Amino acid sequence: MRLETPPPTEPVPDAAEVLRRTAVADALLVAEQAGAAAAGEGVKADVVVELGTISDAAIEQAQQLGGEYDSGLGDILTERSGASPSASTPEHTPRAVVTSLIDAATRTRAAADQAQLGPLGRLLGSISASQTRYATDLAELTGAKAPELPPTQVPEPAEPGDEPTEDAETSATPAVAAAAVPAVVPTGLSAEDLSALVLAEDTAGYALEVRAAQANDAVRTLAQERAQLHRTRAQAWAQAAGIDGTNQDPRRVAYAIPGADTATPELARSLEDDLAQNYASLTAVAEAGTRAVLVALLTETSLATASWGAPAIPFPGLPEQA
Repeated sequence: MRLETPPPTEPVPDAAEVLRRTAVADALLVAEQAGAAAAGEGVKADVVVELGTISDAAIEQAQQLGGEYDSGLGDILTERSGASPSASTPEHTPRAVVTSLIDAATRTRAAADQAQLGPLGRLLGSISASQTRYATDLAELTGAKAPELPPTQVPEPAEPGDEPTEDAETSATPAVAAAAVPAVVPTGLSAEDLSALVLAEDTAGYALEVRAAQANDAVRTLAQERAQLHRTRAQAWAQAAGIDGTNQDPRRVAYAIPGADTATPELARSLEDDLAQNYASLTAVAEAGTRAVLVALLTETSLATASWGAPAIPFPGLPEQA
């Protein structure tokens, strides 16, 4: 004898769980595709090595996200409904892996911006940056189209009256309305957070200016380009924070930098990696819906290390995962 009870049902996931599950599913798809593509016929040896690295990294990322959720009800519910599970078979080629990485990076980057939990946003932002780097490297090896990078321009503070009106938002099509909304300055960051970011960008710019003056050829050119970029970002963040030209502006005329015993590529990698860590940390602090530029800059600084010879890693900007 037993009391009749309703049939078991799967728990309804909340918004955070939906974002997490999607990121896990994307990572596992990449891992499966990369592993299968590496075993294909006619794949070049360097591509096989890269695909193996990508597969291993994707598995690590899925595990760090918590892995697949299994309520234990799958077989029961399938048996009750009489349905059989079905799944489409993804294409197993190196170029298909590039496409999956780009798609995964785009979704995970958007999830990092929208996640209500800051630590989850930080992890998602790092994984998205990693997926973009792996897609870029594999595209270069296979001749596939490289991913387009998200906008990295630091948004200016909104002036009164700049906010879009309700009529403008509702009268435009969704695509037009989304394009009409300007990028926002991240909210939730303290004055100390922004001041430290200004100082970090300006320090990187100064150090690379000095090294560019001491270098030749390609190293000189690359150091000059990155120095100018970091100086420009320091100025933009100072304006966004409202401290440009004030007593709170932390920028100095000169900074201490390592001596000649530290090679310029090694110094540049360290500077870019430090900035990636700063942007990852601020992603965890900024409010949901305002992190897009932080995640984009985390991605850009992570990719910049490749120009200085740094290998791709599964969790850029997260030193605890090294």
